[in-house]
Amino acid sequence: MQPADLGRILEIAASLNDAPHWPPAVYLAAMDPRHAPPRIALVAGTASDLAAPAAFAVASLVAPQAELETIAVDAAAQRRGLAGILLKTLVRDLKIAGVAELHLEVRSSNAAALAFYRAGGFSQVGKRPRYYTDPAEDAMLMCLPIR
Repeated sequence: MQPADLGRILEIAASLNDAPHWPPAVYLAAMDPRHAPPRIALVAGTASDLAAPAAFAVASLVAPQAELETIAVDAAAQRRGLAGILLKTLVRDLKIAGVAELHLEVRSSNAAALAFYRAGGFSQVGKRPRYYTDPAEDAMLMCLPIR
């Protein structure tokens, strides 16, 4: 992820209900290697346009753990494997960084995301009641061991 990608990343996030609607400064901080906590911020393009981001992921690192803060794919590019590519790349980078576990929270009603994470090797390790608002909903806590 580069600052030049910011406009497209904001467009993708704004178009998806489940994506965080962070202000631009949060995404810029995720790209800054001097920012604490350190983050890995990735983008992926489609086969027809590798230069334009169609998906992105951000994870924060507090070794030996990391948290997947977001993974989002533009609606027009979904079901093409971009989220899987981002997750595999992220896990590779986390392993290099010495991270042993990747954690995340996901809405309990988000069946597609839950299925994606389970297929990617995550397991449910807990639940946060009423973690989300608008609407109020539980968060499922998931963890992926990094080997």
